[in-house]
Amino acid sequence: MKHLGRIGLAVSMALFGLAVACQTKPGGEPTPDPTPNPPGSGGGVTYQTTPVPFRQPANFPSPLYNLDSNPLTAEGITLGKTLFYDNHLSVDTTVNCGFCHQQFAGFAHSDHSLSHGVKDRIGTRNVPSLQNMAWYREFFWDGSVTSLDELPMSPIARREEMDLPFADALNRVRKSAKYPPMFKAAFGSDTITTARFLKAISQFVLTLVSADSRYDKYVRKEAGGDLTTDELAGLSLFQQNCASCHATDLFTDRSYRNNGLPISAINDQGRYTITLQESDRLKFRVPSLRNVERTFPYMHDGRFLTLEQVMKHYAGGGVTDSPTLDPLLKQNGKLGIALTTTQQAQLIAFLKTLTDNTFLTNRAFAPN
Repeated sequence: MKHLGRIGLAVSMALFGLAVACQTKPGGEPTPDPTPNPPGSGGGVTYQTTPVPFRQPANFPSPLYNLDSNPLTAEGITLGKTLFYDNHLSVDTTVNCGFCHQQFAGFAHSDHSLSHGVKDRIGTRNVPSLQNMAWYREFFWDGSVTSLDELPMSPIARREEMDLPFADALNRVRKSAKYPPMFKAAFGSDTITTARFLKAISQFVLTLVSADSRYDKYVRKEAGGDLTTDELAGLSLFQQNCASCHATDLFTDRSYRNNGLPISAINDQGRYTITLQESDRLKFRVPSLRNVERTFPYMHDGRFLTLEQVMKHYAGGGVTDSPTLDPLLKQNGKLGIALTTTQQAQLIAFLKTLTDNTFLTNRAFAPN
């Protein structure tokens, strides 16, 4: 059945490519309609949008998303946000992207261990956070999607989430009176295509940059960046014990690792289900720790409700040995990381400095 599922996925992606190709000219997007210049501009016709600069924090690496292929504009971002919060993209019009990606929770889902969607159906994994997505090339816990622009197709169609075939979602948008003018403002014509739909959502998601925590201000030597003695001790412990996986100021190396979680009843094999490589069994993507104070519950299946429980897993003998266990969690024949109760508390104190209240309360990210 797993092999049939993978064949089905391949066929679906092929059909997606064909759909996009049929909706666009050979060069890509449909030609924008000419629109009048603003009064006093000298006449003629042009297609105009309002450019929005991408935010590149000084302490971040370069983004991986190709911004030249989808430049940010005020019109595109507005359209993308409208789609992100539109219940009509779910089969029974009760759920939107923001239902699972809640701003106050760092665009994760804080009230359920596992994802859930229409008709309160329960999924098999915890909802990943949506923040700093321009710095990723692979998405979901297993890396099954490799393009930010294709990312929304999975939750829209997935039965446990929005349960609406993507073609039906696109048709609903086409039939809505509000959308053609918004697409024209963003892309120069009111033709609603798969590519434009997806690029608009990407534009909104690309604005979800979290880089204003107390830690960021400390690193950039900005006002408000003072850390306490315990927080500084926690930072030192983090650099010694955690930064190999939670690397750079993204706080992830974007790799897939087995962190020793006992297998649950769901029997989720992680990255292995995508690659079928034994070396990937029980490996999941290393999540960013930004806003980790708010993105509970933790791990791919939401099994831990608190940071204290996470620390006990790593330090208190919770790590389970297996052939793919990360070597960093098995040093000198001992499982886990040796941390005293005080050190665990100091690590948690540091992790809380990654909370970005500006990001969590920014009205620009909230529904209108």
